[in-house]
Amino acid sequence: MGSMKDVANLAGVSISTVSRVLNKHYRVDDATRQRVEEAIRTINYRPNLMAQGLRSKVSNIIGLVVPHLMNESFMFFVNHIEKYARQRGYILVIGNTEDQPETEEQFIDSLIRRHVDGIIFSRVSDKSRVLRLIDSANIPVVSIDRILEQEKIAAVTLDNRKAGRMAAEYLIGLGHRDIATVTGPLDIGLCRDRYLGFCEGLAAQGVRFDQDRLFEGTFYFESGIAAVSRFWSQKTFPTAIFAQNDLMALGVMKELLQRGIKIPQQVSVMGFDNIPAGSMIVPALTTVAQPYEDMARVAVDLLVNDNGQTPKRHVKFDPSLIIRETT
Repeated sequence: MGSMKDVANLAGVSISTVSRVLNKHYRVDDATRQRVEEAIRTINYRPNLMAQGLRSKVSNIIGLVVPHLMNESFMFFVNHIEKYARQRGYILVIGNTEDQPETEEQFIDSLIRRHVDGIIFSRVSDKSRVLRLIDSANIPVVSIDRILEQEKIAAVTLDNRKAGRMAAEYLIGLGHRDIATVTGPLDIGLCRDRYLGFCEGLAAQGVRFDQDRLFEGTFYFESGIAAVSRFWSQKTFPTAIFAQNDLMALGVMKELLQRGIKIPQQVSVMGFDNIPAGSMIVPALTTVAQPYEDMARVAVDLLVNDNGQTPKRHVKFDPSLIIRETT
């Protein structure tokens, strides 16, 4: 493998011109750029990216930290953020905190010390302990999905309160009055927002929410099963169940069917996230969708375009209703 000097000699240019081509500098004419690129291919030159980063103080690396990679919502975010980061010339380093505040803190600290160009992250919960690290990082940081109620950095999220209201209003419109909900952990802001919006939607239609119809889950399949078992033990059973993610809704459906309850003839079920499995099962799951790709694109744009001088932006996206066969 040749050196930068070899490339310069073969192309008939200076070493500084080769450097400008490698760094995609605009002050190189097309003919010269083509000669240099051909020389690079001919001698199979591979620049030392770490050395370039040390000289330029730019790593072309973005850190992405999420609470759980096995959660399909975060799988969508990872996929789309990687695509848009790559289009902007960045490599993505991914951290999976497994819902542990200590792991989140360690990973973000490691990314900062490795001089990444920016960080996109979704907080574990209210227990997140990274505010001090972020304040002292001196690099762009964007919070996505699980953000603080009074977020002080750039943030991208769904209008979760609106989504909760949308779910309640839709189920009431079908004639339901006894509606239960299976939330995610209520120490996560978006879970509280979905729940508050849900209660607001009921109240706006004159429907009082019974606290016995609240089951705080974990976002996992098993929570849906446990919720149905809890509601089954009560004197009456709800006619509709709204779960704050599709995975829990699938657990609800499994347990209802095992108990001989027909969906939607006896009980309507509604999920959240619009994961692929929801459209594959029978009956197909009615759900609330969020625009993962648009949210990912905006998060990358906010991060890459942040020059430290612009006001921090909070971007909130609207949910959409996907009506299928479970309601």
